[in-house]
Amino acid sequence: MQTTSLALHTDKYQINMMYAHWVNGTHKRKAVFEAYFRKLPFGNGYAVFAGLERIVNYISQLRFTMEDIKYLSKQEENYDPVFLEELLQFSFQGTIHSMKEGALVFPDEPLIRVEGSIMETQLVETAILNFMNYQTLIATKASRIKQVASQDTLLEFGTRRAQEADAAIWGARASYVAGFHATSNMLAGERFGIPTAGTHAHSWVQSFMSEQEAFDVYAKVLPDQVTLLVDTFDTLNSGVPHAIKTAKMLESQGKKMNAIRLDSGDLAYLSIQARQMLDEAGLDYVKIVASNDLDENTIFNLKAQGARIDTWGVGTQLITASDQPSLGGVYKLVEREVDGAMLPTIKISANPEKVSTPGKKEVFRIIDPKHGKAIADYICYPGEEQPLQGGPLKLFNPLHPYLKKTVTRYEAVNMLEPIFVNGLKVYELPTLDEIRRYHREQMDLFWPEYLRKLNPEIYRVNISPAAWNMKQKLIAEHVQFTEE
Repeated sequence: MQTTSLALHTDKYQINMMYAHWVNGTHKRKAVFEAYFRKLPFGNGYAVFAGLERIVNYISQLRFTMEDIKYLSKQEENYDPVFLEELLQFSFQGTIHSMKEGALVFPDEPLIRVEGSIMETQLVETAILNFMNYQTLIATKASRIKQVASQDTLLEFGTRRAQEADAAIWGARASYVAGFHATSNMLAGERFGIPTAGTHAHSWVQSFMSEQEAFDVYAKVLPDQVTLLVDTFDTLNSGVPHAIKTAKMLESQGKKMNAIRLDSGDLAYLSIQARQMLDEAGLDYVKIVASNDLDENTIFNLKAQGARIDTWGVGTQLITASDQPSLGGVYKLVEREVDGAMLPTIKISANPEKVSTPGKKEVFRIIDPKHGKAIADYICYPGEEQPLQGGPLKLFNPLHPYLKKTVTRYEAVNMLEPIFVNGLKVYELPTLDEIRRYHREQMDLFWPEYLRKLNPEIYRVNISPAAWNMKQKLIAEHVQFTEE
């Protein structure tokens, strides 16, 4: 019998580490982990954080079932039955802080901070990364598409090409967060309240004796929702002329056809010609919808060619993020309990970009009050007085410390919200429309040069002198230890 629990939605090495800590008697020691990514996807200037709602639901319902325990008892590790019995009593008792969904986020800054016993903080790593990585990736891809078609209607059409049902449903939600207007997925519509949209398939046209009959029947059945797919046989010589006849039939009934849809061929040329044909027939109100493996690059190029397209149905390239199908987010231990005290810890790597910044951290967005625009993100320790106390704030690039800037007049917004405190959920999940509004506010905080699709300006992510000095100190200690 398959379990419906998500407790085992984790990697096996998490269970093995939990067990080893339990056997060693260190499973109750405190630890702090932070989730972040090192590199922006798609060559973009920002990412859009998403996935928090699913993470909150996962943590709230995190329990091991008897089926889970039976499965674990059959593993080759031969876990002690007492350990497995304790897992049956497990519930998350830690503390989680997170960015809000829809926030613009950047490399090497904590998006989620998890504090608790080493056992529970280790258990949740895989699921948190799974939910955060996928939804943030899709929301970012959707935002890029929104950037090049900001005045147009955007429809998410990716379900049939998504990597299974969960990806389709949560990908539709992530797209909606970033500004898409509707989805073709009915389950996503029901579950999240996302508007749904759809036309008809080529098979509808093929199932009738003629294209005209197919269009007319569809219009009679759904007279207020008529969008006709015109490329089954010949777009300009058959599909558009037949759609015009159907539109005239609707006009005689006091109705108006919504749109035609192009799904193949030279979309720029066909849309220009179709627009002319519709206008000459007095149907200037009929919109043109386009689909067919679209992404931000294709849409950008079509617009440059003068395409007359009002609505874009984007599927495969969005829902699979085909040009970069993984965000690469990581979850690193930054602080651990030693003899009752919490001490910062660092991960050293032969790849400099993989060296972690030690210690539990806060993220502040530094905003220029004169222009109402973000200047930089500032990472510091919770006990530091700045930036909340005001005064000169020194900003420097941690990869290139000689790039320095001091700001004196600014507003500092703490980006990490408490979600769970000692196992208790303290965060009220916003509605999806509230998340969309927050995302639009976030976009408005940034100058256009950070948001452009090609060669965006690099947004500053700075760490405090205290965090920088601690990082250098632990690196030096490690180097000295290895040299000895």
